[in-house]
Amino acid sequence: MQIKNRILYGILYLISLLPLPILYVLSDGLTFLFYHVVGYRKDIVMSNLKIAFPEKTNIERAVIAKRFYRNFIDAMVESIKLISAGDALINKMFIANTDIFNTLAASKKNIQIHAMHNFNWEIVNQGVSRLVPLPFLGVYQPILNTFFENLFTQIRSRYGTVLIPANDFKNNFIKYGDKQYIIALVADQNASNPRRAWWANFFGRPTPFVKGPENAARERDNIVVFGNFFKIKRGVYTFKVELATESAASLPEGELTLRYIKYVEDRIRERPDNYLWSHRRWRHEYKEEYIASALQPLTSSPPELS
Repeated sequence: MQIKNRILYGILYLISLLPLPILYVLSDGLTFLFYHVVGYRKDIVMSNLKIAFPEKTNIERAVIAKRFYRNFIDAMVESIKLISAGDALINKMFIANTDIFNTLAASKKNIQIHAMHNFNWEIVNQGVSRLVPLPFLGVYQPILNTFFENLFTQIRSRYGTVLIPANDFKNNFIKYGDKQYIIALVADQNASNPRRAWWANFFGRPTPFVKGPENAARERDNIVVFGNFFKIKRGVYTFKVELATESAASLPEGELTLRYIKYVEDRIRERPDNYLWSHRRWRHEYKEEYIASALQPLTSSPPELS
């Protein structure tokens, strides 16, 4: 297995040495293959888009889907490029003003970033981790394949990001809890257990959201910012943040999550092709037994999936 992994790494490394324009030609071909031939998760993508944008025509949703697949495949080839990318290339691919973190860090409080499933999070991690003034912690879902888990751990930690697996957060976080830090979470992660989630309307449909991000912020009275990243042009990304609260503990329970949900929905409506539509955002159906976890009156008749 080690020999196979070395061969695979060698192939990916050689591919990463190709100039970005050539990699984007490869991306165009793969986009056509994934969308028109293989139809990778196409049923999920189109179902999600129908729930989110019932007012749009099938043609309009198809346009969003095609652009999504291009962004998705671009993110894949860009991630391969990061295997060998130098500082100069990262500087060209990530352009953002992160001065707000210097200002907020002066408060001596921890800063919590609630991000979302946008493109390209791998580039943004590289860019942000180099520029922020405090230790940068990233909560992530481990990849089941050992080879790719090790590869992306190497890529993501290159500039000092401390990776904390979400499935063992407490044990891995404890050593950093007594220091000032910035922690980034993809807070729209689908809840694995709908009984332990917050329920709220998301694009007009009852949707479960994990409680962990809000609970952690309120427990430590963190500063919370909402983060949005997106493509300026092909191969160039930026990152914008919005201050949600300077005192998470001062908010009523559930309020931070509701603010975040509105923020995510607004950002998706601005750039609908920039969101990861291939994951099952509406996998769980709402049941009356979850009513105690509802943050607001829920839509009684959610849109149909078909």
